[in-house]
Amino acid sequence: MFKRILVATDGSPLSQKAVTSAIAMAALNGAELVALTVVPRYPTNYFEGAAVFTPEDIGRIEKQWTEAAQATLDAIARQAEASGVRTKTATVSADLVAEAIIGAAKKHQSDLIVMASHGRQGIKRLLLGSETQHVLTHSELPVLVLR
Repeated sequence: MFKRILVATDGSPLSQKAVTSAIAMAALNGAELVALTVVPRYPTNYFEGAAVFTPEDIGRIEKQWTEAAQATLDAIARQAEASGVRTKTATVSADLVAEAIIGAAKKHQSDLIVMASHGRQGIKRLLLGSETQHVLTHSELPVLVLR
């Protein structure tokens, strides 16, 4: 049914549930897995909460975030390959996480997006936002959400 499944992860224990489910689904379907992490850009103005850092400091911080994201993706690739699932990894640096996930799914010609949701409701959801909700409402692809 699915030929290519994109799983979005931030490396958290909750997103690991989505990864495990995506690997199992890919194995059942004989599908390829695309493991994606979106690395946010460091805030660069006062209103985004940034401290005063030099461009070199910001570059070093973003490089550390990217390296940590790649380590997470490498672990996912090993886990998937141990289950016999062909895997690609992708890291995207972006300010708009949900849009980056949707864009990566299109770029990799995915048939399904798998991701986790914290299940926040009420004021927490309003204040913290929901990347998962944004993907659900803006993606043309099916989205499987795990909690």
